[in-house]
Amino acid sequence: MKKVSFLLALLVCFGLSAQDKKAYQLFDKKGKKVTYEKLLKAAEKAQVVLFGEYHNNSVVHWLQLELTKDLAEKKPLVLGAEMLEADNQKQLDQYLKGEINQKQLDTTARLWPNYKTDYKPLVDFAKENKLPFIATNIPRRYASMVSKKGFEALETLTSEEKSWIAPLPIAYDENLPGYVNMMKMMGDHTSPNMPKAQASKDATMAYFIQKNLKPDSIFIHYNGTYHSDNFEGISWYLNRNEPNLKIITIATIEQEDLEKILPEEYNKADYILVIDEDVTKTH
Repeated sequence: MKKVSFLLALLVCFGLSAQDKKAYQLFDKKGKKVTYEKLLKAAEKAQVVLFGEYHNNSVVHWLQLELTKDLAEKKPLVLGAEMLEADNQKQLDQYLKGEINQKQLDTTARLWPNYKTDYKPLVDFAKENKLPFIATNIPRRYASMVSKKGFEALETLTSEEKSWIAPLPIAYDENLPGYVNMMKMMGDHTSPNMPKAQASKDATMAYFIQKNLKPDSIFIHYNGTYHSDNFEGISWYLNRNEPNLKIITIATIEQEDLEKILPEEYNKADYILVIDEDVTKTH
Protein backbone atom coordinates (compact mmCIF):
# COMPACT_ATOMS: atom_id res chain seq x y z
CA MET A 1 0.00 0.00 0.00
CA LYS A 2 2.84 2.36 0.84
CA LYS A 3 4.42 1.64 -2.54
CA VAL A 4 1.16 2.43 -4.33
CA SER A 5 0.79 5.70 -2.39
CA PHE A 6 4.37 6.66 -3.21
CA LEU A 7 3.88 5.95 -6.92
CA LEU A 8 0.64 7.92 -6.96
CA ALA A 9 2.35 10.88 -5.30
CA LEU A 10 5.18 10.64 -7.82
CA LEU A 11 2.73 10.61 -10.74
CA VAL A 12 0.94 13.66 -9.32
CA CYS A 13 4.25 15.51 -9.04
CA PHE A 14 5.19 14.66 -12.62
CA GLY A 15 1.73 15.71 -13.77
CA LEU A 16 2.01 19.07 -12.02
CA SER A 17 5.49 19.54 -13.44
CA ALA A 18 4.22 18.85 -16.96
CA GLN A 19 1.54 21.49 -16.50
CA ASP A 20 3.97 24.21 -15.41
CA LYS A 21 4.16 27.07 -17.88
CA LYS A 22 7.16 29.37 -18.04
CA ALA A 23 7.05 32.83 -19.49
CA TYR A 24 10.80 33.04 -20.14
CA GLN A 25 14.10 31.19 -20.13
CA LEU A 26 17.65 32.54 -19.99
CA PHE A 27 20.53 31.19 -22.08
CA ASP A 28 24.22 32.05 -22.21
CA LYS A 29 25.91 33.07 -25.45
CA LYS A 30 26.70 29.43 -26.26
CA GLY A 31 23.03 28.47 -26.12
CA LYS A 32 23.16 26.77 -22.72
CA LYS A 33 20.30 27.29 -20.26
CA VAL A 34 21.25 29.41 -17.26
CA THR A 35 19.45 30.60 -14.15
CA TYR A 36 18.44 34.12 -13.19
CA GLU A 37 20.84 33.80 -10.24
CA LYS A 38 23.76 33.32 -12.65
CA LEU A 39 22.77 36.44 -14.58
CA LEU A 40 22.49 38.39 -11.34
CA LYS A 41 25.96 37.31 -10.18
CA ALA A 42 27.49 38.26 -13.53
CA ALA A 43 25.73 41.63 -13.50
CA GLU A 44 27.08 42.33 -10.00
CA LYS A 45 30.63 42.15 -11.39
CA ALA A 46 29.93 44.46 -14.33
CA GLN A 47 30.37 48.20 -14.62
CA VAL A 48 27.69 48.45 -17.31
CA VAL A 49 24.64 46.26 -17.95
CA LEU A 50 22.98 46.79 -21.33
CA PHE A 51 19.49 45.29 -21.05
CA GLY A 52 18.14 44.93 -24.58
CA GLU A 53 14.36 44.82 -24.78
CA TYR A 54 11.38 44.51 -27.07
CA HIS A 55 9.62 47.75 -26.27
CA ASN A 56 6.13 46.22 -25.98
CA ASN A 57 6.94 43.02 -24.07
CA SER A 58 5.46 42.91 -20.57
CA VAL A 59 7.82 40.21 -19.27
CA VAL A 60 11.00 42.01 -20.29
CA HIS A 61 9.84 45.16 -18.48
CA TRP A 62 9.04 43.14 -15.37
CA LEU A 63 12.45 41.45 -15.44
CA GLN A 64 14.24 44.77 -15.95
CA LEU A 65 12.64 46.06 -12.77
CA GLU A 66 13.39 42.87 -10.84
CA LEU A 67 17.04 42.84 -11.91
CA THR A 68 17.34 46.52 -11.00
CA LYS A 69 15.87 45.92 -7.54
CA ASP A 70 18.15 42.94 -6.91
CA LEU A 71 21.28 44.77 -8.09
CA ALA A 72 20.39 47.75 -5.90
CA GLU A 73 20.71 45.48 -2.87
CA LYS A 74 24.25 44.59 -3.90
CA LYS A 75 25.82 47.80 -5.23
CA PRO A 76 25.11 51.48 -5.88
CA LEU A 77 23.34 51.95 -9.22
CA VAL A 78 23.01 54.52 -11.96
CA LEU A 79 20.01 53.97 -14.24
CA GLY A 80 19.62 55.16 -17.81
CA ALA A 81 17.38 54.63 -20.81
CA GLU A 82 17.06 55.05 -24.55
CA MET A 83 13.44 56.11 -24.02
CA LEU A 84 14.44 59.45 -22.49
CA GLU A 85 16.25 62.04 -24.60
CA ALA A 86 19.20 64.03 -23.31
CA ASP A 87 17.57 67.45 -23.58
CA ASN A 88 14.89 66.25 -21.13
CA GLN A 89 17.44 65.53 -18.39
CA LYS A 90 16.52 68.75 -16.56
CA GLN A 91 12.84 67.80 -16.33
CA LEU A 92 13.73 64.23 -15.34
CA ASP A 93 15.99 65.50 -12.55
CA GLN A 94 13.23 67.83 -11.34
CA TYR A 95 10.85 64.87 -11.12
CA LEU A 96 13.42 62.72 -9.31
CA LYS A 97 13.93 65.50 -6.74
CA GLY A 98 10.18 65.99 -6.26
CA GLU A 99 10.24 69.50 -7.73
CA ILE A 100 7.60 68.58 -10.32
CA ASN A 101 4.92 65.89 -10.32
CA GLN A 102 4.07 63.26 -12.91
CA LYS A 103 1.56 65.47 -14.70
CA GLN A 104 4.18 68.21 -15.06
CA LEU A 105 6.73 65.69 -16.34
CA ASP A 106 4.16 64.48 -18.88
CA THR A 107 3.73 67.98 -20.27
CA THR A 108 7.37 69.11 -20.23
CA ALA A 109 9.22 65.96 -21.39
CA ARG A 110 8.73 63.85 -24.51
CA LEU A 111 7.65 60.58 -22.92
CA TRP A 112 6.93 57.44 -24.93
CA PRO A 113 3.27 56.32 -25.19
CA ASN A 114 4.03 53.26 -23.02
CA TYR A 115 5.97 55.25 -20.41
CA LYS A 116 3.43 54.82 -17.60
CA THR A 117 3.25 51.04 -17.87
CA ASP A 118 6.81 50.19 -18.86
CA TYR A 119 9.29 52.88 -17.77
CA LYS A 120 7.65 54.85 -14.98
CA PRO A 121 8.20 51.92 -12.53
CA LEU A 122 11.96 52.16 -13.21
CA VAL A 123 12.05 55.94 -12.89
CA ASP A 124 9.98 55.80 -9.70
CA PHE A 125 12.31 53.16 -8.27
CA ALA A 126 15.19 55.57 -8.88
CA LYS A 127 13.20 58.40 -7.27
CA GLU A 128 12.29 56.36 -4.18
CA ASN A 129 15.87 55.20 -3.71
CA LYS A 130 17.55 58.52 -4.64
CA LEU A 131 19.39 56.97 -7.59
CA PRO A 132 20.49 58.93 -10.67
CA PHE A 133 18.50 58.27 -13.84
CA ILE A 134 20.15 59.42 -17.06
CA ALA A 135 18.30 60.39 -20.23
CA THR A 136 20.85 58.94 -22.66
CA ASN A 137 19.35 59.20 -26.13
CA ILE A 138 19.97 61.82 -28.79
CA PRO A 139 16.96 64.12 -29.27
CA ARG A 140 14.93 62.54 -32.05
CA ARG A 141 14.94 65.70 -34.18
CA TYR A 142 18.74 65.52 -34.43
CA ALA A 143 18.72 61.84 -35.41
CA SER A 144 16.18 62.82 -38.06
CA MET A 145 18.61 65.46 -39.35
CA VAL A 146 21.29 62.77 -39.71
CA SER A 147 18.90 60.45 -41.57
CA LYS A 148 18.28 63.20 -44.13
CA LYS A 149 21.66 64.94 -44.45
CA GLY A 150 24.26 62.75 -42.71
CA PHE A 151 26.49 63.52 -39.74
CA GLU A 152 27.45 66.86 -41.28
CA ALA A 153 24.03 68.22 -40.30
CA LEU A 154 25.02 68.03 -36.63
CA GLU A 155 27.75 70.60 -37.19
CA THR A 156 25.04 73.25 -37.61
CA LEU A 157 23.79 72.81 -34.03
CA THR A 158 24.44 75.39 -31.31
CA SER A 159 26.84 74.67 -28.45
CA GLU A 160 23.92 73.89 -26.15
CA GLU A 161 22.37 71.53 -28.67
CA LYS A 162 25.70 69.77 -29.16
CA SER A 163 25.81 69.11 -25.41
CA TRP A 164 22.88 66.71 -25.91
CA ILE A 165 24.71 64.45 -28.37
CA ALA A 166 27.96 62.49 -28.57
CA PRO A 167 31.01 64.67 -29.24
CA LEU A 168 31.62 65.41 -32.92
CA PRO A 169 32.82 63.98 -35.16
CA ILE A 170 30.95 60.73 -34.43
CA ALA A 171 32.99 57.64 -35.31
CA TYR A 172 31.18 55.36 -37.74
CA ASP A 173 31.89 51.95 -39.24
CA GLU A 174 29.44 51.27 -42.06
CA ASN A 175 30.65 47.66 -42.26
CA LEU A 176 29.38 46.66 -38.83
CA PRO A 177 26.88 43.82 -39.46
CA GLY A 178 24.07 45.59 -37.60
CA TYR A 179 24.25 48.63 -39.86
CA VAL A 180 24.72 46.47 -42.97
CA ASN A 181 21.64 44.42 -42.06
CA MET A 182 19.64 47.59 -41.48
CA MET A 183 20.34 48.64 -45.05
CA LYS A 184 19.31 45.19 -46.31
CA MET A 185 16.08 45.17 -44.29
CA MET A 186 15.04 48.58 -45.54
CA GLY A 187 15.52 47.76 -49.22
CA ASP A 188 17.49 48.99 -52.19
CA HIS A 189 16.23 52.56 -52.12
CA THR A 190 17.22 53.18 -48.50
CA SER A 191 19.48 56.17 -47.90
CA PRO A 192 22.95 55.30 -46.53
CA ASN A 193 22.21 57.95 -43.93
CA MET A 194 19.66 55.69 -42.19
CA PRO A 195 22.22 53.54 -40.36
CA LYS A 196 24.14 56.75 -39.60
CA ALA A 197 21.05 57.98 -37.73
CA GLN A 198 21.06 54.71 -35.79
CA ALA A 199 24.75 55.19 -35.06
CA SER A 200 24.08 58.73 -33.77
CA LYS A 201 21.75 57.16 -31.20
CA ASP A 202 24.18 54.38 -30.30
CA ALA A 203 27.10 56.79 -29.93
CA THR A 204 25.10 59.26 -27.84
CA MET A 205 23.79 56.59 -25.49
CA ALA A 206 27.31 55.21 -25.05
CA TYR A 207 28.63 58.73 -24.42
CA PHE A 208 26.15 59.49 -21.63
CA ILE A 209 26.64 56.06 -20.07
CA GLN A 210 30.40 56.57 -19.96
CA LYS A 211 30.05 60.16 -18.77
CA ASN A 212 27.92 59.07 -15.79
CA LEU A 213 29.89 56.03 -14.65
CA LYS A 214 30.71 56.06 -10.94
CA PRO A 215 33.40 54.11 -9.04
CA ASP A 216 32.23 50.82 -7.53
CA SER A 217 28.80 51.27 -9.12
CA ILE A 218 26.81 49.61 -11.88
CA PHE A 219 25.19 51.55 -14.71
CA ILE A 220 22.13 49.59 -15.86
CA HIS A 221 20.82 50.77 -19.20
CA TYR A 222 17.51 49.91 -20.86
CA ASN A 223 17.46 49.99 -24.64
CA GLY A 224 15.93 48.32 -27.64
CA THR A 225 17.73 45.02 -28.10
CA TYR A 226 18.93 45.99 -31.60
CA HIS A 227 21.00 48.78 -30.04
CA SER A 228 23.26 46.26 -28.27
CA ASP A 229 22.74 42.91 -30.05
CA ASN A 230 25.84 41.05 -31.23
CA PHE A 231 28.01 43.30 -29.03
CA GLU A 232 27.54 46.13 -31.52
CA GLY A 233 25.77 49.49 -31.27
CA ILE A 234 26.13 50.95 -27.79
CA SER A 235 28.52 48.19 -26.76
CA TRP A 236 30.82 48.88 -29.76
CA TYR A 237 31.06 52.57 -28.89
CA LEU A 238 31.68 51.87 -25.20
CA ASN A 239 34.46 49.40 -26.01
CA ARG A 240 35.95 51.78 -28.56
CA ASN A 241 36.15 54.57 -25.98
CA GLU A 242 37.12 52.43 -22.99
CA PRO A 243 38.36 48.94 -23.99
CA ASN A 244 38.70 47.63 -20.42
CA LEU A 245 35.15 48.48 -19.39
CA LYS A 246 33.32 45.47 -17.90
CA ILE A 247 30.08 45.20 -19.85
CA ILE A 248 27.31 42.59 -19.65
CA THR A 249 24.80 42.51 -22.50
CA ILE A 250 21.33 40.98 -22.44
CA ALA A 251 19.44 40.37 -25.68
CA THR A 252 15.72 39.61 -25.97
CA ILE A 253 14.04 37.28 -28.43
CA GLU A 254 10.49 35.93 -28.64
CA GLN A 255 9.65 32.40 -29.76
CA GLU A 256 7.33 29.48 -29.06
CA ASP A 257 9.99 27.06 -27.81
CA LEU A 258 11.62 28.05 -24.52
CA GLU A 259 13.77 24.92 -24.32
CA LYS A 260 16.42 25.85 -26.87
CA ILE A 261 17.61 28.61 -29.17
CA LEU A 262 18.81 28.28 -32.73
CA PRO A 263 22.57 28.46 -33.42
CA GLU A 264 22.00 31.74 -35.28
CA GLU A 265 21.04 33.29 -31.92
CA TYR A 266 24.30 32.22 -30.25
CA ASN A 267 26.67 35.07 -29.37
CA LYS A 268 23.88 37.60 -29.67
CA ALA A 269 24.72 38.75 -26.13
CA ASP A 270 26.30 37.49 -22.94
CA TYR A 271 22.80 36.44 -21.86
CA ILE A 272 19.85 35.80 -24.13
CA LEU A 273 16.36 36.25 -22.70
CA VAL A 274 13.85 34.06 -24.54
CA ILE A 275 10.24 35.02 -23.91
CA ASP A 276 7.12 33.10 -24.90
CA GLU A 277 5.83 34.71 -28.07
CA ASP A 278 2.25 34.68 -26.67
CA VAL A 279 3.10 36.94 -23.74
CA THR A 280 0.84 39.99 -23.43
CA LYS A 281 2.06 43.10 -25.22
CA THR A 282 1.86 46.43 -23.41
CA HIS A 283 0.94 48.44 -26.51
